[in-house]
Amino acid sequence: MRREPHENVATVLVDPALLRDLELELMELDLWVWPVRTAPICTDGPRTAFQVRRRLVEAQRGAWDCAAAWLPVWISFGERWARGDDPLPWAAHRALWQVLDRHADRVRFHRRLGGVRPLVAPVERSGG
Repeated sequence: MRREPHENVATVLVDPALLRDLELELMELDLWVWPVRTAPICTDGPRTAFQVRRRLVEAQRGAWDCAAAWLPVWISFGERWARGDDPLPWAAHRALWQVLDRHADRVRFHRRLGGVRPLVAPVERSGG
């Protein structure tokens, strides 16, 4: 059985006041922020965003209540981190976690990646 194409992402809750600055900081590292609400893979982005945020906040049993109105985003890894079919290098994980750690008071996340359908068409990704 063949696995469906997917993209590794971190799912992060972000204080809306931080989103723009965080996105610019991550862009410099070839890490891409995709607000779930407007992600091209979501048929009903607002509903998906609500469900993702609710699941993350409720799973923490009060510890993340401050993030109840924050924006859920997916953070993906750009071409700089690609190594063909090899797994994502640990340096990519480290780069992402370091940035998020610097903003710990305004983001909530788990140090793990999930998979979503590809966020960018292969033609766009290769420049082509």
